[in-house]
Amino acid sequence: MWTDSPLLRDAGAAVLTGVAAAVVLRIWEEVANRALLDQKLCRKLVHITVGLVYFLMWPLFSPDDVFAPFLAPLIIVINIIKVTVIGLGLVKDEGVINSMTRHGDHRELLKGPLYYACAITLTTIVFWRTSPISIAVICNLCAGDGVADIFGRRFGHVKLPHNPEKSYAGSIAMFLAGFVASVMFMCYFSIFGFVEKSWTMVAAFGVISLVAAVVESLPISTRLDDNLTVPVASVLLGALVFYSIGATNLCCMSSEDRRSISATVGMVFAGSSS
Repeated sequence: MWTDSPLLRDAGAAVLTGVAAAVVLRIWEEVANRALLDQKLCRKLVHITVGLVYFLMWPLFSPDDVFAPFLAPLIIVINIIKVTVIGLGLVKDEGVINSMTRHGDHRELLKGPLYYACAITLTTIVFWRTSPISIAVICNLCAGDGVADIFGRRFGHVKLPHNPEKSYAGSIAMFLAGFVASVMFMCYFSIFGFVEKSWTMVAAFGVISLVAAVVESLPISTRLDDNLTVPVASVLLGALVFYSIGATNLCCMSSEDRRSISATVGMVFAGSSS
């Protein structure tokens, strides 16, 4: 490695992660600005690709640094600030508005896109890469929910009886995309020894993706936002399902890690006060 310091390695990994996510986001902003794709389609492609590219970069981070889960989402935190100031109308950016909103209204950024970024950030910090819950949340949110909208608009002629704004095609697509993405990331992370790979885990991801698709189809997801309801459902059910099958490391931060962070923060404040 280029450095023996886990903290420096993770700082470099955070920069690379930020560059990768920013490049993907910039590509879709240019596509939206040039009207090369439909605005709604472009918005969902941002939804799918930015989160999954960010997720792919997690193995770059050191296993020895307890601050890695806080450094990894720096680009997402920057994006939270960005969409907030644009959503409030303090800054104008047509590329962001066109690529992330349904109707071109900057105020929409304060709902779905903001929920999306906050959900990924919290998932990173709380669950990180050794918890299968992180896979369930990010794959169902990014791949599942994103593909559901694309397929629902194109093939969703038959609507659901309990929610006329959703379709059978969209719900089926969400389940399949979320499930397939979860299994693929399980296999990817298992290469690095982060999570267990087994048929029991595959079944668990299938159950979670199915329930996430059902939750996304409910009217409450339409009234609130599926960028909020899908992550919450994935976390709650994921904790229950993975605990029941005996999966370990459901929360990435051990008590030892928390003590290490507390000690470091205490040293920082002690040094600043002296």
